[in-house]
Amino acid sequence: MIEVELPYPPSVNHYWRRVGTRTLISRGGRAFRESVCAILATCGVQPLTGPLAVDIRVHPPDRRRRDIDNVAKALLDALEHGGAYQDDSQIVRLVIEKGS
Repeated sequence: MIEVELPYPPSVNHYWRRVGTRTLISRGGRAFRESVCAILATCGVQPLTGPLAVDIRVHPPDRRRRDIDNVAKALLDALEHGGAYQDDSQIVRLVIEKGS
C-alpha cells in the first residue's frame, strides 16, 4: 500500500485547453502533474503492477461547491505520469471521498 498527500488537483474543466484543433493539458494541469511527479520521486515510489484499488480522499482548498468526480482524471493521470503505476487501466476499484 502506498499513501501520499498531494495538492488538490485542477478540475477536469480546467485541466484541458484547446489550441486550434489540438487539445492540450493546461498550464495549471502541467504544474499539478510536475508537482505530483516530484512528490512521488521524493517518496521513492516504484510503479505498481497488476490490478489496483485506489482510494482517494480529497480536501477542497476552499468552501466553493465542487463536483467530486472532476478531480479523478487529473489525479490519476498525474499518478501514472509520476510512475505510481504503468497505466491507469490497471485500476479495477476506485473510491473517491470528500473530506472536510
